[in-house]
Amino acid sequence: MVTKRSAGIVAYRIKKSVEVFLVHPGGPYFRNKDAGVWSIPKGEYTDEEDPILAAKREFREETGFEPSGIFVELQAVKQKSGKVVFAWAVQTDLDERNVISNTFSIEWPPGSGKMKDFPEIDKAGWFTLEEAKEKINSAQFKLIVELIEKLGI
Repeated sequence: MVTKRSAGIVAYRIKKSVEVFLVHPGGPYFRNKDAGVWSIPKGEYTDEEDPILAAKREFREETGFEPSGIFVELQAVKQKSGKVVFAWAVQTDLDERNVISNTFSIEWPPGSGKMKDFPEIDKAGWFTLEEAKEKINSAQFKLIVELIEKLGI
């Protein structure tokens, strides 16, 4: 069985404290879910793609922003689903109110035969470490912990 892999960006900024940028998945399945479903902007990639380039592409597709800066590689983490997430941290600042996400189509409602488009990301935000711990997929929080260790905070 092939292990699914994703590549993503842990965007952070330093205000009064370190804040991380997280996104909430769009679509009907996550509409009423909050704790534990937020994520770093990320997505799957193929063997032919360079993971860091895939991470930047996914960030751009999910947010509408081109990530730039000094990218610091973090240790990959394995989610409960078995998917392995490779990530890079970058210090940046962007306005979450201006996020523009790509869309995906699914049959909705199920069994209706009707296809409906949904944004891949329906909202985004900056969160303190305490807030992020409650919001983010639990495996991905390890990426934030490593980031904090690397920053020496």
